[in-house]
Parts: sequence; structure tokens; C-alpha cells
Amino acid sequence: MHPYRQIVLASRPKGTPTAENFRLETGSIPIAADGQVLVRTQYLSLDPYMRGRMNDAKSYAAPVSIGGVMEGEVVAEVLESKHPDYRQGDLVQGRIGWRTHAAVEPTDLRRTETGVNPVTTALGVLGMPGFTAYSGMKVIGQPKPGETVVVAAASGPVGSLVGQLAQLAGARAVGIAGGPKKCAYVRDELKFDAVIDHRAGDMPEALAKSCPDGIDVYFENVGGPIWQAVLPLLNRYARVPACGLIAHYNGPGATEQDSLSSTMLAVLRRSLLMRGYINTDFVEDHYDDFMRDLSPLVASGRIRYREDIVDGLDNAPEAFIGMLSGRNFGKLLVKVG
Repeated sequence: MHPYRQIVLASRPKGTPTAENFRLETGSIPIAADGQVLVRTQYLSLDPYMRGRMNDAKSYAAPVSIGGVMEGEVVAEVLESKHPDYRQGDLVQGRIGWRTHAAVEPTDLRRTETGVNPVTTALGVLGMPGFTAYSGMKVIGQPKPGETVVVAAASGPVGSLVGQLAQLAGARAVGIAGGPKKCAYVRDELKFDAVIDHRAGDMPEALAKSCPDGIDVYFENVGGPIWQAVLPLLNRYARVPACGLIAHYNGPGATEQDSLSSTMLAVLRRSLLMRGYINTDFVEDHYDDFMRDLSPLVASGRIRYREDIVDGLDNAPEAFIGMLSGRNFGKLLVKVG
């Protein structure tokens, strides 16, 4: 078996990705040039934003080219360093992609620092998903004591932290999740104040019942029918941090409604604040606060999290496809080496 393996974009998906959109390639381990660092991937993070990178469409980041390595952040071990800032054995992270090894510039890396927490948290609750939740709530959501905060995909790495941050701020946390197991986790382990199963068939009615005083903050990372259920319940001056729309990533569904007019009318009539953002918008001003605030809370168990770890780079495409339909349970990672 060749020691080097990578997964590239073989073709652009039409709707939901399939295994044929990916291709496994093998070869020799790259050689680090002067000034570079050779790393071996330990864990690869799989995230919904990667679906957008598969499209040849204008966005906040360039798409993956056909034949290009699929994009993704990893935690990796330094095998060889030709730069004074890194030494053999250091743990680092960066957007190295779906591959076992890489020879990279040191500017593309940063040290992995999780304190006493497991190294995998650098890609989850103390990584990009965690910072997405933290920054969106701190800058846009700004929950206050007694308010009601609603978040969908509540068992996932972003949604689970959103609800816990809401409770730390003195607000009520209402989660929306899919299926009895995920709902039980949100209710019994994460300790949300209420949880709604969006697969149960009565989601709009159940949500309204769980939010008798309306919704003050809705953290948007799903869209679709869940947004339709949330919209009528938003209070005057409600805040909506929008960081994802996973229900739309594979294209419009057969029963999806055009909600633009109803959304804009609500924004106007109820003075709603909606802001889309990418977590990197807030790194300079808030990342240090995030690590200072969250790392001890994770270590003490006050902030809870769940990880779904798949073994082997070869299984990344299947795991990614499943994530887009909600098959994962917690932060989805691939153990590469």
C-alpha cells in the first residue's frame, strides 16, 4: 500500500453528493522544501461548509477545482521541519485537506493548544465549530437573562454549544433535533430547557408550545421548514445570527417554499436583526476571549460535547454524505493516522 493517500473532487455533484464525486489517489509522501514543514494528519474535520466548496459558484471562498484535494482542517503531527518555528513531534492544525501527509508553509499552520482537553476538541468545541457558536452569540445573538434562544441541529457541534452559552447567559435554551436519540441527548445530557423533534410531524406546533413568550434569538444553521416554523414566533427586536443553511446546500427540495417575501416583511414589521457571518469575521477581536472563556469550561465539564469519529481516510466521503442528511451524532471527525 502506498503511504500517501488523498481524496480529490472527481466531479461536481448535482444535488446530494454521491461516492462518484470523490476519488482516492495514492502515491509517495511529499518532500518538504527549505522553509517548509512535513506533517502527518491525525484527525480530519468534516463540516457542512465543504458542500459549498464542491460547487463552481461564487462564494466567500474559492471552490475546490476538479481533481483538487478536498478542503478540510486537520490536526497533524510534524514529521520533519525545515523551519525554526516547528520541531518534529509538534502538534499543529491547518487547512491541509483530505490527505494523509502534506509539505506546507509554516504560515498555513498554527500550534494545536487545547490545554488539558483532548486534541480532538481543537476541531470541535474548541475549534472552528465552537468559535462559530461563541462569536455568533457574543456579537449578534447577545442573549439576555429571561430571553428564549432557539437553535436547530441542537445535538451538533455548533448548536449544542449555542444552547449551553444561552443558559450560561441566563436565557432559556430550546433545541431542535432529529430523532429520539438526538433529542434525548439534548434534553438529558446537554440539559436544554426544551427540545423539539423535527421528524415527529408536529414541529411547528411543538415549537410554539415550547416558546410561549416567543423567540428572542434564533441561531440559524439549517433553514428550510425549520425557518418557516421559527419566523412567526420571532419577537420584536429578535436577533438572528445566520451561519449556515444546510437544508439548502444540495439544492431546493420538492416542497420547499419561497420564503423571501414573508421573511422580509417580518424583518421590517418586527425590527428583526439578521446578520450572516463567517466565523473568520470575528477571529481578530474575539478568538483569544473564546479560548480563555471556553477551555476551562470544557475541562471542568460545564460545557458538554459529543464527537462522532470515523476510522480511516477512505471512509471520509461516505461519512460526509451521511452528515448532510443528519446521520452523524456530534462533531464528525475522521481518524486518519
